[in-house]
Order: sequence, then C-alpha cells, then structure tokens
Amino acid sequence: MDIQLVIAGRRDLAGQLYQQLRAAIVDGRLAAGARLPSTRDLAGQLGVSRKTTLEVFERLIAEGFLAGRQGDGTFVAEGLPAMPPRARTRGAVAPRAARIWQRVPEALSMPVFSERLRYDYLGGVTDKSLFHMDAWRKCVAHALRVQARGRGFYRDPAGEEELRLAIARYVGFSRGVTCHWRDVIVTQGAQQAIDMAARVMIEPGDTVAVEEPGYPPARGCLLAQGARVKPVRVDGEGLCVDELPDDARLVYVTPSHQFPLGMPMSLERRVALLEWASRRGALIVEDDYDGEFRFEGRPVESLKSLDRSGVVAYVGTFSKTIFPELRTGYVVPPPSLAAAFLKARQLSDWHGSSLIQMALGRYMLDGEFGRHVRRMQKHYAQRREALLQHLGGPLSRWMEPIAPVAGIHMAAVLRKGVDEDVLIAKARAASIALYGISGFHAGRRQRQGLLFGYGDTPVDDIHASMERLAALLASRTC
Repeated sequence: MDIQLVIAGRRDLAGQLYQQLRAAIVDGRLAAGARLPSTRDLAGQLGVSRKTTLEVFERLIAEGFLAGRQGDGTFVAEGLPAMPPRARTRGAVAPRAARIWQRVPEALSMPVFSERLRYDYLGGVTDKSLFHMDAWRKCVAHALRVQARGRGFYRDPAGEEELRLAIARYVGFSRGVTCHWRDVIVTQGAQQAIDMAARVMIEPGDTVAVEEPGYPPARGCLLAQGARVKPVRVDGEGLCVDELPDDARLVYVTPSHQFPLGMPMSLERRVALLEWASRRGALIVEDDYDGEFRFEGRPVESLKSLDRSGVVAYVGTFSKTIFPELRTGYVVPPPSLAAAFLKARQLSDWHGSSLIQMALGRYMLDGEFGRHVRRMQKHYAQRREALLQHLGGPLSRWMEPIAPVAGIHMAAVLRKGVDEDVLIAKARAASIALYGISGFHAGRRQRQGLLFGYGDTPVDDIHASMERLAALLASRTC
C-alpha cells in the first residue's frame, strides 16, 4: 500500500522525506516490523528520484530506525524505545460528548469479567463445541460461489432475500408470527433492532418504559436517544401493565423469558399490554431473545401473533441459537413504521455482511438450523435439570431458584442473610464465576440474587461447581 507522505515544493526533498518517516516511526504510526515500500516504489509514488529515497533509507538505517534484510526489503527496527505522546496544542479545546452520554454508562454496567475461571456461569454464552461447523462451512462456501458471480455493489438495506424468506417461515412456524418475507429487516443482532426502534419512535424528553429489573443495553439505547426511562416492576406474571406511565411512547419487554428473572409473561398480561398500547399509539418492542429453547408447558403466544392493531415490533436474534459472533438478528416492525425502520437501518450502516446472510439463509432453508436447535435443546435441558437439582436441593437453604420454562440462564433469589457481593467474591476465590442481578436494576437494588448462565457449562461441571458452592456456603463465610 502507498504510505502517507506529503512533499511540499521541490526544496530539500530528502530532508522532508526523512523528517516524515522518522516522525511516523517515533509516533508509532509505523509499527516495529512494518515493511516499507521499496526505494523504487516510494520514489515513483512521490515523484522523486530513487537516489533521494535511497539516501533517506540509508540515513534511517544508520540511526537505527530501519533495518534492511538482504533480498527481503526494509523494515521498521524492532526494540525502539517508546516515545512520550506529543504535547497538546496550547489553547486547544477537546470536543465533549453530549450530556446524555454521562448517564449511559450506568445503563451499560454488564457484569463481565475478563479472566476465565474453572467454572463460569456468565449469561448469554452458547456452547460452540456443539455447533456442526462442517454444515456451516458448506453454506459459507455456497455463499462465496454466489457472490463471486455478482457485482461489487451495495445490497438491499433490509437484507438478503433468501435469509428474510427463511426468517419469515421460521417465525411463522415456531412463534405464530404472520408476516411476508418483505416485512423482515435483517439487523446486526437484536441490539441494532432496539436502537432502530428508539431512533424511529423517540424524541428527546419522551417517556419510555422498561422492565425492572431488565436488560441494561436496551435501557442504554433509550437513554442515549434522550428518552425519560421509566422502570416498571415485574412480578410472577411479568410486566405489571397497570403501572405503565400513561405517556409512554415505547415499551420494551422480554415476554417469552423475562430478562433476567426468567418467568414468561402471562396471557392476561399480554392481552392487557396490547390493549394499553393500541389505545395510546405506543410501540411495543418484543425481544424474543431465546424462546427457541423451551423445556416445559405449551408455548405462550408471542405478542406479535396476538397483535391486531399493529403496535408490536418483533425482535429476534441468532446470538443464543447459534453464537453471538454471528452478529445477525431481525425485526418485523408494524406496517405503519416499516418505511421508517428501513430508513433507520440504511442510515445506521446500510446493510450487514451479505456473505453471512446468504450462508445463514441457506443454513435455515436446508433444515440445518432446525436440526441444530433440536440438538441444542436436549443438551440445554440436561444442564437446566442439573442446575435445578442443586439450586432446588442442597443450595435451597441459601437461595430460591426461579425455574425458567425456556432459555439458557436461570436466576436465583438469595435468602435473607446471604450477601450477593460477598458470595460472588468468595466464589471467585474458589474458581467459580458467579454474577449478581443487582446490576440489572435501573433504580435502587430491590433484591439480591444470582444469574446462572448454563449455555456453556457441561453437566459434569455443573455438579462439581454446585457441590463446591454448597460447601462454601455451609462454611458460613458468606
């Protein structure tokens, strides 16, 4: 690649070139080991003689900034001392973010630790070792062949037709959502779909409602848009609809598997929420984030399948069914907002990776996705049962599990006398990574508890870690 150098005029060409190359190395823009263009190529790029570039390279090599390798080229020398950053220009004023962003970090305080302990119950993690990569590799190869025949141009902001068709068939079959493939907009995960809904519906100062406790990144999107976020209590039936603020423009809910507590929203609450929204012209953002893995009872109707007034934006993701790195989700907005959602999608990043979308569309239409979900369902059911065996058995003296009917995580409320922060710290010392639920509250901590993500924890590890946790609690140090 051409290196960024600027020659001003025709005086002291070697001196100009020397100063710029030396500054790039000192500043770190040219990293140690970086290969430089040949003296002939650099001379052609800058419109100077090769004698000039050769003179500069020889000087930098003599000073130890460059190193030449016979027959291989010229490279930035290794082991150069780190130089202090350049002083800021006197009187310069750094730009500041809008005041609203001072509130957003609190909403994004997700309990994530960088180190990996022997046993880790981080939520939202899937078991990639159980994913059949060979089948996926074939779908990616097919997508590459299709793309090789096409033109190098931008694609439809709504996504690839094959994937949108597959999603429409899937949500119609598994979640009762009636939609045409043209109604589906492919996104970079559920988070982008939530962000689109916020930008389409919210003006600064508008009131929005979220579950309490709830999903912090969704809260962050709404706060960043300038909304007044009103946390609304959840109980055993889900969101308390009668406590919604009358002026809310948008309500974000996770009705299939409330995050983080895990209970589904009752049918009565679903109907009440739809009636509430239809009377006020409010949008319901239904995040159906891991309803595919259901373990007991009949599936409860999605809000979208019950919606007769066009007030629900149905959001889904492949982060839990496949893995988060895929960065692929979707939204089915109400007809009245479809055009605005598409504009928001295009203005965000135009469209996602067409290669991944083509591959995923083929993966779904060939039936591989359905087979994968059924296979994972069996593994996750075994892990859920193993965890319940301990939380509802030996560990029940210290915590009460909220047994989920779906999903790949389980919450447990700590009994009186057990401190969330102390227990997490003691467990980490015993190589068990636990995560509290207090960070999911928008307001004052209302209850203490733990969130156990079991998607990436084998059954044997669950038994071993829970036995260790029970012994820790029995020692009365928490």
